[in-house]
Amino acid sequence: MSLTLDFLLPPPPSTWNSESSSVNHASITAPSERLLEPVGPHFLAYARRKRHNRTFSEDERHVAEEKAAMAVEEEEVDLEEEVIDPSLFNLDPAEWKKQDNYAVLGLTKLRYKATDAHIKKAHRRMVLQHHPDKKADKGDDAFFKCIAKAHETLTNPVTRRQYDSVDFGMAEYEARAPNAKSKGDFYKLWRPVFAREGRFSEKQPVPTLGDENSTKEDVEAFYDFFYNLQSWRSFEWLDKEGAEGADSRDDKRYQEKKNRAQRAQLKKEDNARLRKLVDTALGMDPRIAQFKAEDKKRRNAKKDQKAAEEKAAAEEAARKAEEERIAKEKAEADAKVAADSAKKDKEAVKRALKKEKKTIKGLVKDNNYALPAGAPDAGPTEIEAQLNKLDELMAKVKGLPEHEALRQALETGLKEGKLNEVFENEVAK
Repeated sequence: MSLTLDFLLPPPPSTWNSESSSVNHASITAPSERLLEPVGPHFLAYARRKRHNRTFSEDERHVAEEKAAMAVEEEEVDLEEEVIDPSLFNLDPAEWKKQDNYAVLGLTKLRYKATDAHIKKAHRRMVLQHHPDKKADKGDDAFFKCIAKAHETLTNPVTRRQYDSVDFGMAEYEARAPNAKSKGDFYKLWRPVFAREGRFSEKQPVPTLGDENSTKEDVEAFYDFFYNLQSWRSFEWLDKEGAEGADSRDDKRYQEKKNRAQRAQLKKEDNARLRKLVDTALGMDPRIAQFKAEDKKRRNAKKDQKAAEEKAAAEEAARKAEEERIAKEKAEADAKVAADSAKKDKEAVKRALKKEKKTIKGLVKDNNYALPAGAPDAGPTEIEAQLNKLDELMAKVKGLPEHEALRQALETGLKEGKLNEVFENEVAK
């Protein structure tokens, strides 16, 4: 790969003119090879071209299209322009940790709801309006530095979360939180409060306050969630730096220890504040009073009903005792009848079984002992063999239905002239 490097030659000396002849004062050194490697943004561009297998021109066109798309996307972001508080122009850039970053960028209405696109567009707007080049005093860049610091803070996810934890502009909203004496619609008063507090929850989505139609289960789940809120809110933003010039390791450790203690204390105070807020809302919630009234009504109804139930229970017990006596007598009588009937049925089955066995034996004996069709009359040996098979078959057949089935099979075989085959098959089963 060959590269063409563009650079300007130094200007000729003052004694030179276009008509003077050229003079070589020294010979040109021999050429040598050098390995040039891209660094910084040039390396990133090189890696991007290699990864996507693009030429220089293709990569430049692709980057230009991306920038154009980002510009169009930024233009589509709807961001209302705010009037900047004049007092912000006097901010000291050295005190950047104390500044309201959203106010500096003109995002006081959005604050933690501002997207990256909002922040980017607001930053560009503020830069165009407050760049030092637009001021009479070119050296007056204090507010511009504040803008840059606000943009740097809010575009970094880590520092933005740290700042959002202590957003100075939200102190006014927190101070105006309702209390037990607040008048007005409960839901309009408290819905924005819990929306602000819910933004700190590690678990998302956060349940909503609901309305007068919410069920008891939903209301209880809502307050349980906020009583056990797992908040990511931290207070690193308020950490104090060590004394100026104190670079020793012990001093830094001591200051970090104090910062950890301060963060723990602030976290504890914030948890107590949130719990007090939830306690207040729970005490004011009209649904809780309604649920309590309904529970009391149900308890009273149960109490009034208990006496009637006890009286009815006594009457029911007497009635059941009488019914049980009658049922017992009837059951004994039915059992006696059933026993007699079962005995008769058993005897009937026994007789029917005996009859079926006799019929089967007679069927075999009367038809030449089930020898093949056309066979001569059975002699003693054949009779004994066939009777043994019959005994074996009768031993396998147990119940009345099985004996009836066997008889029917033999009768069918006799009609079809296949008595021997049916008999042998039944014996072989």
